[in-house]
Amino acid sequence: MDYSSLLPPPHKYVRPSTPPPPPPTAARQVTPALRVIEQLKPNEDKKVTKTTALYENPSVRNRAFSGSAPSQPTSAKKTAAKLRSASYSEPWTPNTPYDVPQSEPDLTGQPWDPKYSYDTPESSDSRGLYETKPPGRMNTQPEPSSFVDTGPLQGNPNVVLVSLGKLLSEDRVQLIQGEPVSCSKCGSVLESIYANVVEVCYFCKDKQSTVPISTPEKAEDVLFSLSPNPDPPRPCEPLLLFCIDTSGSMSITSQVTEGGKIVHRSRLEFVQNAVLHCVQRLSEQQPNARVGLITFNYKVTLHGFEHYQTRYLSSDELIDTDHLKHAAASFLSPPPISKNKDYLQRQVMGLKESGTTALGPAALVTIEMASRHPASKVIICTDGKANTELGNLEEEDIDARTLLSSTIFYQELGDYAVSQGVTVSVLSIEGTDCRLDELGSLADRTGGKVVIASPDRLHEEFEEIIENRTISTHCTVSFLLPKALRVKGEKQANHKGTREVGNVDPEKEITFQFGASDHQADAPLASGRTVFLQLQIRYTQRNGQKMLRVITAAKDVTSDSQSVLSSLSLAIIQLNSSQATAALAVRGRFVDAMKEGEQQRRLMERAIAHSGSIEDHNMYQEWVKTMESINNSFHNFTRKKSVTSDSQSLTDAGAALLYTMKHSNRKSIHIH
Repeated sequence: MDYSSLLPPPHKYVRPSTPPPPPPTAARQVTPALRVIEQLKPNEDKKVTKTTALYENPSVRNRAFSGSAPSQPTSAKKTAAKLRSASYSEPWTPNTPYDVPQSEPDLTGQPWDPKYSYDTPESSDSRGLYETKPPGRMNTQPEPSSFVDTGPLQGNPNVVLVSLGKLLSEDRVQLIQGEPVSCSKCGSVLESIYANVVEVCYFCKDKQSTVPISTPEKAEDVLFSLSPNPDPPRPCEPLLLFCIDTSGSMSITSQVTEGGKIVHRSRLEFVQNAVLHCVQRLSEQQPNARVGLITFNYKVTLHGFEHYQTRYLSSDELIDTDHLKHAAASFLSPPPISKNKDYLQRQVMGLKESGTTALGPAALVTIEMASRHPASKVIICTDGKANTELGNLEEEDIDARTLLSSTIFYQELGDYAVSQGVTVSVLSIEGTDCRLDELGSLADRTGGKVVIASPDRLHEEFEEIIENRTISTHCTVSFLLPKALRVKGEKQANHKGTREVGNVDPEKEITFQFGASDHQADAPLASGRTVFLQLQIRYTQRNGQKMLRVITAAKDVTSDSQSVLSSLSLAIIQLNSSQATAALAVRGRFVDAMKEGEQQRRLMERAIAHSGSIEDHNMYQEWVKTMESINNSFHNFTRKKSVTSDSQSLTDAGAALLYTMKHSNRKSIHIH
């Protein structure tokens, strides 16, 4: 792929000097192709309205219903008139089941922020429509309407941003005790949303049904405190467990400068210094924190503390998963660091390098220990592939069945960590090969970090992981739409998409992409109509209390592309693209991942040409750099095909990049 295609066309491309031909005089046809946008902000020339809008692409609509070529773009004069009135004159179609009020409470500032995505029509092409400008000459106000602004959009601008860190820490929300009333089919929450007794659910009504549906009357935001867990409460104090590689390769040295002198330190010495630094800071800032140490080489060592003996696991014990779990469950949790600092520091300073790398058994033992304390963190630091029987990741001299068994082992271990509220981060040392594409699945599933760090920066990476606290566990997010729409990119999703998030930190953000249903012709939505969307977030607080937050919002249907471009948030578009592209690439779908990024690029270039904003232009250039790194990973960060397998896997650098981008937020995608 030519990476220069991600950049705007050269300056020689200019806008057309003549206006586009007038639109056909025939009446517009109703479309099934839907696009959702935020309502254009009102000003003196626009009618004030609270509802937001669904965008339809006329070219897709006409192909679906008439089989004709895409319609000509709306003239600038008519578009300007539509913007001034901010109203939509198209009537409701007789077979559309939605009949709802055209107003909603002002949800400005809600962390759940529906924005835009894309779905490029087969015949559309944006190349040549975007005129690049030097930053100093770029207009700060929207330019006069032209073809680039009035034609159908190149994609599907429908993205929902869910800022989980804000939503789960919000205290100014209506609180209801007990379980809500829910639809038995789709799970939509009905209590306090519908005015009358619900006979047919708004979100999962079939078009064949003739029973009138109860429609939500307004947008709502409600927090339910669910029934207490019947299981006895577990300790609430989270643990921080260091799982450190002490195999023979950790004796390899690196050159550093200290006090103006060049010295050589082993990898293990760098790790020891990083752990000691963290222990010292925690003892000063969080004296009640509980910190434990597990090390691994040819054996796994559970380091004890004062008045509690260290335990060693070796030989056949390392292939018996039940024995390993029992050993971890019976090992006493460490005391607060204020009582254990000196003993722990002596344990760290006494570590020596030798032997193989029993990483798999060590990871299992560490996660099992942490599982007794929800919201605990595990930091695995290693410099090589696991090469003992359980979780073996060595490529040489093994068959495909062994490698598959190890892949399943780490995936299941990650799933178990999520179910127990444990966050796992994996750090490898620069210049090594640890098979992070496999080992990183532990972090990917639990919301932890996958990092390749230079030896002298290990303490900084440790501190960043420690400071990123977990605010809730067992988080699941569901997004519900009426059947005329569907959620895109989620497993087994139709008009409802569900994502298992697991552990949530204050900066956690996820996005959902949605659009018209594959069967939209059965129940088309016309411009001017209103639909309701519902977001459900189930999670467990640090004290063990289970919660459910339900947000229901109203959106209008529109075919006005200028309204979309005027309201579009580049930051949310970019975040969705980064997350979706990385998620596809991690699964090996490299071609689909590049298409995803290319389609987003077209929509963003169109929006920048419309706004003429210097800030948007600079933000776009930053995003291009990020996406170039991801696209390069498809070609430069892919391992050669294995002798025993035809599949390709990612190098450590590629895996670390993609796992990081998959869990990025709006802030992190612009930090380099």
